[in-house]
Amino acid sequence: MITEEAVLDALSTVKDPEIHRDLVSLGMIRDIRVEGSDVSFEVVLTTPACPLKSRIEQDCREALARLPGIGQVAVRMGWNVVASRGMTEPGGIPGVKNVIAVASGKGGVGKSTLSVNLAVALAEAGAKVGLLDADIYGPSIPLMMGIHTIPDITPERRIIPLEAHGVKLMSLGFLLPDPSAPVIWRGPMIAKALTQFLRDVLWGDLDYLLIDLPPGTGDAQLTLSQSLAMSGVVIVMTPQDLAMTIASKVLMMFRQMHVPILGIVENMSAFLCPACHQESQIFSQGGGRKASERLGVPLLGEIPLDGDLCEGGDDGRPILVRNPLSPIAEVFRRVAGKLACRVSVEAVNSQAAFGPPLPIVTIR
Repeated sequence: MITEEAVLDALSTVKDPEIHRDLVSLGMIRDIRVEGSDVSFEVVLTTPACPLKSRIEQDCREALARLPGIGQVAVRMGWNVVASRGMTEPGGIPGVKNVIAVASGKGGVGKSTLSVNLAVALAEAGAKVGLLDADIYGPSIPLMMGIHTIPDITPERRIIPLEAHGVKLMSLGFLLPDPSAPVIWRGPMIAKALTQFLRDVLWGDLDYLLIDLPPGTGDAQLTLSQSLAMSGVVIVMTPQDLAMTIASKVLMMFRQMHVPILGIVENMSAFLCPACHQESQIFSQGGGRKASERLGVPLLGEIPLDGDLCEGGDDGRPILVRNPLSPIAEVFRRVAGKLACRVSVEAVNSQAAFGPPLPIVTIR
């Protein structure tokens, strides 16, 4: 006879492929129901963008298939994004579970393009996502997301973020009377503006808040690292060896500030000719992989050059909106899935080491 305890024992042999702990101790098995020899339950993933959900479901089915007399097995896949430890403490942003910075050593490597498309990909997967444009001198999110409205202000002087393509947005570009006018500010003014965007914007409940940083290792990066316990940072670079050297500097800066490095993304990795379908390595080859191996951080993905991607940045329609079935849109989905998994691993490890006990399994 199949019992709830037998089901739990079988599922305790299934491990999360990223966290490397069993699903039962992680509290990922919910709502077990046994009717005769038939079993149903829910697997609560740590992110809706999990690229390994099919593998986890298959491992659960195989584990239960070893029970004598097992009948039909119904597996429901849900999710509950784990909050980073820093976000659950007094210094966190109310309602925001994870903050992810997107950084680069120099400009022109496609950092904002990556930020926009990762945000849209996570929102498309079902997550609640926000995107903060922290590039005060060159805000590009309004153009890339196709929205130029001035946000509303509450009577308490709180800013209500705008929304486009399922993502909540905030940028200094929304507040400038003339978007083409230069921002001529000293460092303390940048720090004050970033602090206001973090604390005075009504972000609401978010699974992920992505922050598109300016290039380099200046005031914005220091302010963010010192004022907020971030989930981690993604480093964007191009394939050249010189780009690897520059990206290494910003990576080392965040390590010194004790910010987890979630991974490296190589942008402009190759160009696929739409006429002859031959791949050309315009900006050298393999710099992201070399940097990943040299610095001991994951390579989250390689983004190719694509005309639709560039045009989408100009007309306010990210590639996942402009051409959702294109190969490059699928690349962004894979990178977003890997990023979400890395955030989950960091969050679970931080909660297990310092936070409250993990949730217990519920059986109904």
